[in-house]
Amino acid sequence: MAEIMGEEIILTKEGYDKIVAEREELVSVKRAEVAARIKEAISYGDISENAEYDSAKNEQAELEERIIYLDNMIRKAKIVQDEDVKGDTVGIGLKVCVTNVETGDEQEFSIVGATESDPFNGKITTESAVGNALLGHKKGDTVAIEIPGGTITYKITKISK
Repeated sequence: MAEIMGEEIILTKEGYDKIVAEREELVSVKRAEVAARIKEAISYGDISENAEYDSAKNEQAELEERIIYLDNMIRKAKIVQDEDVKGDTVGIGLKVCVTNVETGDEQEFSIVGATESDPFNGKITTESAVGNALLGHKKGDTVAIEIPGGTITYKITKISK
């Protein structure tokens, strides 16, 4: 899990809603499931050498740690509002279409908060090399981006919500 420092966490509304839904699922469903497993394991007798009990207690600790993590994210979240998102420059909450200048290949990226990153589904964060390089640029701009394999140059063809 990523460490959450004192700063705010920038999220899209979709990303925030996913975090809230996950927390609710953990608190209302998973907690009860783990508590039932612990109760069942205790019913087996001596807990000092009870693998089921140890496993359930470890799961409970991980569950509570995840709930605390999500609580912190929710508390520190700054949701990017639609009215805050201008469609003229690349920023969080927008989609950007680019063309690879060298190959002509087109790609579309959704620019999201750091915790929402899913590069295999086109969701990149401003903390990634590509997302950071595109940030603040306008349609028509050509951007050279240093990536582990060298340099890639994109031309921004469209920015949308």
